[in-house]
Amino acid sequence: MSWSGFKKSVNRAGTTLLQKTGQIERTVDREFADEEAKYRTFEKECQALQKDSKTYWDAMRAMTAAQTRIAETLDIFYGSADRTSEGAMAAHAYKRSVDDIDGGFGRELEVPYRTAVSEPLGKMCAYFPVVNEHIAKRNKKLLDYDSARSRLRKLIDKPSEDATKLPKAQQENDDAQEVFDMLNSQLITELPQLLDLRVPFFDPSFEAMIRMQSKFAEEGYEKLGGTQRYFDDSVRDDYAAGQLDAQVEGVLQEMRELSICGA
Repeated sequence: MSWSGFKKSVNRAGTTLLQKTGQIERTVDREFADEEAKYRTFEKECQALQKDSKTYWDAMRAMTAAQTRIAETLDIFYGSADRTSEGAMAAHAYKRSVDDIDGGFGRELEVPYRTAVSEPLGKMCAYFPVVNEHIAKRNKKLLDYDSARSRLRKLIDKPSEDATKLPKAQQENDDAQEVFDMLNSQLITELPQLLDLRVPFFDPSFEAMIRMQSKFAEEGYEKLGGTQRYFDDSVRDDYAAGQLDAQVEGVLQEMRELSICGA
């Protein structure tokens, strides 16, 4: 930081302190405050959306990977008992299905999701540091303006013997006000425009995400549905009637009766 920049920072810190103690009037711009509040909400929600979209993708990848590992274990479990049994054939069919789902997820959805969802979110969030920099600059120029206005008022209320001080203070006030008004007007005009663009910007991403979720669910249902042919039609009825729970409990009871499980 240059000496002039350091000096300005010190002066602004002093102005802020004097404003807190009521010695310098602080300009309050309700219009800007309202627009900034809306922008801050938008910034927060976009950042949360970016985080949640990554969490969603990671969870989907983890789910398909876990499903694949379950299928591998079941295939080994049933196959080692009797490869010709219906259970072994169902487990093998299930493994093929989830392998296809896992492979298709990475092959068919990863690039579209990154292109249509992750990257647009990243691009939107990349604007926030730039906008925040403009807001910070506007706030600094506001401090300069409040400070210059305070010095001018003091000279008006209590004129100095030096006749050059008042015109100089007036010029400093006018210059500070001009710079502040320019930045303030720009933000008041453009912050609402930025927020208005959020819907057309996210429309394609939202539609793409719904389509990808639908595609994943439909293909998963289709592939897993083929595994059901290895089960008797009565299994679904037994499940609905609560009979499968009784069958499981019966097997558990047999296990309890084994000497190694009896304890």
